[in-house]
Amino acid sequence: MKILVVEDEAPIRDLISINLQLVGYEVFTAEDGIMAEEFLEKQRVDLILLDVMIPGIDGFSLIEKIKKHNTPVIFVTAKESVLDRVKGLRLGADDYIIKPFETMELLARIEVVLRRYNKNDNHIKFKNIEVDTKQRIVKLNNKEIYLTVKEYELLILLLKNKNIALSREQILEKVWGFEYGGETRTVDIHIQRIREKLDLKNNIKTVFKVGYRLEE
Repeated sequence: MKILVVEDEAPIRDLISINLQLVGYEVFTAEDGIMAEEFLEKQRVDLILLDVMIPGIDGFSLIEKIKKHNTPVIFVTAKESVLDRVKGLRLGADDYIIKPFETMELLARIEVVLRRYNKNDNHIKFKNIEVDTKQRIVKLNNKEIYLTVKEYELLILLLKNKNIALSREQILEKVWGFEYGGETRTVDIHIQRIREKLDLKNNIKTVFKVGYRLEE
């Protein structure tokens, strides 16, 4: 999946790019609207992350110019007024996220937009593990492995956040749907089961005093 990041602030552009690459996206960047427009004339991408306040051609003007490409756009901007958000969405943006933002939120919004355009592959591969997310089937070395509902959801969370440290609290909220209440042993037990069932002992790393990270 190819994503174009249009952002004039180098630290933010680099941060977004690194995090997208860590979870498996192919990333291209542009520092201003003119560069972005020229790039899109030569290269197709699956999604555009677009800042509003960029040099050359601002984001609001650029989105009108690139509608012909039929590429989904998420505005990533510091312009937080309701009027700006309404304008961005009316111009054709698929989502609008305000800076500063959490990386996990950005990744989740990207996933939702790509799914809406049917651009998200129904198959996830990691080492010798294959997951059919449509049928919720997990295979290890082509052999189907039984996972409970929560084990499956935890595996998907790890796979979609490769190389990102997830706290136990984040895992509880995303998989079990409740906030941290002082007890995280449930997470540890399920991590241990996934490690054993899918031979991931060397890949699911414990991050001291934080949680867990899935590594290649």
